[in-house]
Amino acid sequence: MIWKRSAVLRFYSVCGLLLQGSQGQFPLTQNVTVVEGGTAILTCRVEQNDNTSLQWSNPAQQTLYFDDKKALRDNRIELVRASWHELSISVSDVSLSDEGQYTCSLFTMPVKTSKAYLTVLGVPEKPQISGFSSPVMEGDLMQLTCKTSGSKPAADIRWFKNDKEIKDVKYLKEEDANRKTFTVSSTLDFRVDRSDDGVAIVCRVDHESLNATPQVAMQVLEIHYTPSVKIIPSTPFPQEGQPLILTCESKGKPLPEPVLWTKDGGELPDPDRMVVSGRELNILFLNKTDNGTYRCEATNTIGQSSAEYVLIVHDPNALAGQPGPDHALIGGIVAVVVFVTLCSIFLLGRYLARHKGTYLTNEAKGAEDAPDADTAIINAEGSQVNAEEKKEYFI
Repeated sequence: MIWKRSAVLRFYSVCGLLLQGSQGQFPLTQNVTVVEGGTAILTCRVEQNDNTSLQWSNPAQQTLYFDDKKALRDNRIELVRASWHELSISVSDVSLSDEGQYTCSLFTMPVKTSKAYLTVLGVPEKPQISGFSSPVMEGDLMQLTCKTSGSKPAADIRWFKNDKEIKDVKYLKEEDANRKTFTVSSTLDFRVDRSDDGVAIVCRVDHESLNATPQVAMQVLEIHYTPSVKIIPSTPFPQEGQPLILTCESKGKPLPEPVLWTKDGGELPDPDRMVVSGRELNILFLNKTDNGTYRCEATNTIGQSSAEYVLIVHDPNALAGQPGPDHALIGGIVAVVVFVTLCSIFLLGRYLARHKGTYLTNEAKGAEDAPDADTAIINAEGSQVNAEEKKEYFI
């Protein structure tokens, strides 16, 4: 009896020590994100472990590794590290079906577990641009669609025109048949003009699986438009006896055919002196009979356009004999102005001096007829008394 009681006490003591030690043992894991086709590393660590076994299992609760022993026959799953403090495994060539919650178990009493969620990113396919049919006529409404499939989560599509982003676009997201990935598309509508010819329209797909290197598709536009015509003379002031070259600048797509030169609505009157060379009209030895309206016409498969130039031939002798400014006349006008100004100043001075003298004479008028000084003073006082009656006005 004594021996049995002692054995039972020892058994409970060992169990108590195991339970006490296991309270500080916790498996630690982290969630993992990997791109489809990549390799995922699942790591389970225990800071304090008294030789307790570790195990990894997949979302279907199938054991992958028990310590360093492989339990599931899958060539993609390999052991990275196995010890009492860590159990790490790798899953290569990850597919979307591998996504889910993986469990690391520490076989204590009771068993302790930690979860790690494996997220698999679906890589979007290279985008494709549809809706462009070459060539496009100027003024037509163009609709381009950019589409990509297989992204998880759904990718983002952006449009650029000559490196400038276009904001006003339509966006559509659809779930693929596998119910895991998405197909996204974006539609761009705009009316084209001749400035769009040769412009690069870029569709760019952004996604976190692309590591900051987006996938792009590019479409270079080809726009057909009617010609634009302009006539440029070799000199702005044509003179008689000198040559003149009129250049017909024509732009269009397709490239305009050879231009047609006319004068006053008819053919050129003097082919010997008026020579057409490509887009240039060379007129040798201008004379007065060359005056008139010259017209250049350019034509392509889209349409026709023209420009006119009015030629006026000037006489070089008449230009040389044109009088310059009459300096003598200008000098005479300046002299007259100066003379009138001086006379006005003189007359104004005399006028002011005369009125001032009259004022002084009136003030002393009472003293002019006085026989002596006393009488003059009395007369002056009388003048002051009657000062209110004597009012002088000045102009």
